[in-house]
Amino acid sequence: MNKNLIVNNAEQKVKQYFELVDEIKEYNQEKVLKAFYNHKIGLEHFATVSGYGHDDMGREALDKVFADVFKAEKAVVRNHFVSGTHTLACCLFGNLRYGEKLVSVAGSPYDTMEEVIGKRGDKRASLIGHGISYDEVPLINDMDVDLEGIKNKIDKTVNMVLIQRSRGYSLRKSLNIDTIRKIIEIVKSKNPNCICFVDNCYGEFVEKLEPLEVGADLIAGSLIKNPGGGIVEAGGYVAGKEEYVDQAAYRLTAPGIGAEGGAMLNQLRLIFQGLFMAPSIVSEAVKGAILASQVFEDMGFISTPKPNEVRTDLIQTIKFGAPEPLLEFCKTLQMYSPVESYLTPVPDEVPGYDDKLIMAGGSFIEGSTIELSADGPVRPPYAVYMQGGLNYAHVKIALKGIVDKLLK
Repeated sequence: MNKNLIVNNAEQKVKQYFELVDEIKEYNQEKVLKAFYNHKIGLEHFATVSGYGHDDMGREALDKVFADVFKAEKAVVRNHFVSGTHTLACCLFGNLRYGEKLVSVAGSPYDTMEEVIGKRGDKRASLIGHGISYDEVPLINDMDVDLEGIKNKIDKTVNMVLIQRSRGYSLRKSLNIDTIRKIIEIVKSKNPNCICFVDNCYGEFVEKLEPLEVGADLIAGSLIKNPGGGIVEAGGYVAGKEEYVDQAAYRLTAPGIGAEGGAMLNQLRLIFQGLFMAPSIVSEAVKGAILASQVFEDMGFISTPKPNEVRTDLIQTIKFGAPEPLLEFCKTLQMYSPVESYLTPVPDEVPGYDDKLIMAGGSFIEGSTIELSADGPVRPPYAVYMQGGLNYAHVKIALKGIVDKLLK
């Protein structure tokens, strides 16, 4: 079989699933549009201020729109968050104090969060170094959340639970909204005062509901992933109960300043526009992930989620079992990128990770994973994590190139 036949046959099999993706897109697009209407967004909100950034009406309106979309008491949306990890760290350091306890309820968190917590790296700079204790609930067979284990682990001594929606560099299932709801119900039944904090990266607008709508207290994510619509240049957002958002904002800036300062440096129009575009861009990426799942399943690889599974994030994982196809996958995807297609990715050390990583994706914005990209640690089981795609056609074209390379 050739590349066109494999990809086109796979596309025919999965088109039946695209109808649900389009339904979710339209639902979320209307939700975003209503938030713009509710807060009377106008051209005046795109103006910029300098210096301390005091009295920035555009920034204040942006926070209100995000809060409306995610059903939060308050939101803080800033280009000053340098990454998703930085945004999450502000939430953790802002809301946890010496002697308190954090529990990760879905196994070990994403690699970069291990250094924030203090499982490795500079422990003095970490949560553990600041006197915060840490524990986690292992997964069942490295795959499923252990709801009974959560019930046994949570008690009055636990101040916050970390719920990572996406799988990170693991093969566990990403957590859909219904699973997040079940986790929160268990946690709150054991300790009503425990903060339920959801790492929402890669999950925004993939389902109709967001974590705050099923009981989460706090969520955070990156603007160069889903909610930035592929055009936001940097930043992150925090949303949830006002008291917890304020504490995260104090960590980002300083006590007494919080969300009241910070010049947006002419980024407001891009962030507003990116949010407006996000539901449609996310749907394109989800369709591309579904197609990829079917393509690699048809080729005999282990690919998750399966084509017929309801999605909760953008990530498609293909397990190769050997380093060579992992490297070829990333090299070929780079060739089919709009930017820096002439470069060849190689495994290398990356800050925040223990293993060498190979990362592919010639994106218009560095590190933007709402744009088509792929990466993975060069370690068993040698799985690649593909995500993003500003349009479905680009994903399909890239998949044909990757299939052709693997067949050869």
